[in-house]
Amino acid sequence: MTATENAVEIARTAARAAVAKLAKDPVAFDVSDRLAITDVFLIVAATNERQVGAVVDAVEEALLKQGVKAVRREGDRENRWVLLDFLDTVVHVQHSEERALYALERLWKDCPRLDLGDLEPTQA
Repeated sequence: MTATENAVEIARTAARAAVAKLAKDPVAFDVSDRLAITDVFLIVAATNERQVGAVVDAVEEALLKQGVKAVRREGDRENRWVLLDFLDTVVHVQHSEERALYALERLWKDCPRLDLGDLEPTQA
C-alpha cells in the first residue's frame, strides 16, 4: 500500500506553508505500510516556541483554504512539539531541540521519503 495522492498533496501544501514561515528541514515519509491510522508523516522544525506557533497557524490556514481541517491538535500549550492530525497526513512541528532529541527521521528511516516539490517561499 502507498500513500494516497490526497495525503501527499496535504503534506506538500503543509510543507509550503511551513517553509513560508521559515520552518527548517521539512521531510515527509510514506508510513502507510507501517501504520493503519495515517499515510504520511510530515516533520518540520522551528527555532523557537513563537515560530512553532506561527508555523502551526500557517499550516492550518493553508489547508483550511483547501477545505481540509485538522481533526486533532496536540502540544500547542508549550509550542515545543505540536502535532496536527489531518487523518491521512500527520504534521509534526517541532522545536529544533525536540527534533534533535526525538529524531523521528531515525524512527521512520525505513519508510519511503516523499518528494515535497518546490518549497521556496513565494515573494509577496
